[in-house]
Amino acid sequence: LGRLAACFLDSMATVGLPSFGYGIRYEYGMFAQSIQRGRQMERPDPWLEDGTPWEFPRAEVAYPVRFGGWVEHAESPAAAPVWRHAGEVNAKAYDMVIPGHGTERVSTLRLWKAVAPAHIDLHAFNSGDYARAAEFKNQFENISWVLYPNDSTPAGRELRLRQEYFFTTASIQDILSRHLSEHGGLHNLADKVAIHLNDTHPAIGVAELMRLLVDEHGFNWAAAWVTTQQVFSYTNHTLMPEALETWPVSLMQHVLPRHLEIILRINHDFLVEAARHRPGDDAFLRRLSLIDESGERRVRMANLSIVGSHKVNGVSALHSELLVKTIFADFASIW
Repeated sequence: LGRLAACFLDSMATVGLPSFGYGIRYEYGMFAQSIQRGRQMERPDPWLEDGTPWEFPRAEVAYPVRFGGWVEHAESPAAAPVWRHAGEVNAKAYDMVIPGHGTERVSTLRLWKAVAPAHIDLHAFNSGDYARAAEFKNQFENISWVLYPNDSTPAGRELRLRQEYFFTTASIQDILSRHLSEHGGLHNLADKVAIHLNDTHPAIGVAELMRLLVDEHGFNWAAAWVTTQQVFSYTNHTLMPEALETWPVSLMQHVLPRHLEIILRINHDFLVEAARHRPGDDAFLRRLSLIDESGERRVRMANLSIVGSHKVNGVSALHSELLVKTIFADFASIW
């Protein structure tokens, strides 16, 4: 994923396409590897320990990222729902310059660092409870500690989902802020902005853009959905159905309750449309659904990416052809 993303940035700089790459500024990168008795051993890779000359901190660029809580709905259908979040962290921007080949043009790689709104619980510190004093800071800032936390535990899976939402909402807030400063409104967003999903790690962005347009910027649902589909495109990275990213509905309800509501509404509208293509074919609708109902209910992030995009491709022409013939054949029959 990182190698292809780097190729995108190199290529866009080379051809002069104004572009940003977005991700997380992981403090410990991937890992430092050693081989002991024939086995791989991993250690933290503190690549930022002594600073890096390649990045430019953007102290003036920061966005709030919220988690948990519940959603309140007003009695008036015209009023936007209100997400009463339970926790908040700030995303602070650090830029790297990505040069093109044979040109003075560059792309920007903007990476987000998670910063707690308060550094320590001063009351806990003063009462001698030093562990609890630092707990608040660690609870939020662990988002940008390590790439790919071990997701074999419930805590690891939740951290992974928080990471994905963290960099996605910060990036989309940044995109909308830049667009508003240049154009004064979002009516022409799809004419000026393209957001490309490099696999499903930023797929929650489909629901996040809908949330921002409807809840924060006063769009009606239909207009927001047209804009969202025109803005997003998606590259799939695997032909193996078991490798496609999914999230338990219960976990998404806990971490991102408003986004789950939005995904369920997108799914309802999509399945109503899909039913017109094959009336009475319930198996067809089950395969297309954004929610996997077989066993524990799970959100299918690849399906969300396809439904929310105007273009879908693989990592090669052959891969794209196989997507149409195999795992996404049902979607290809509609579009």
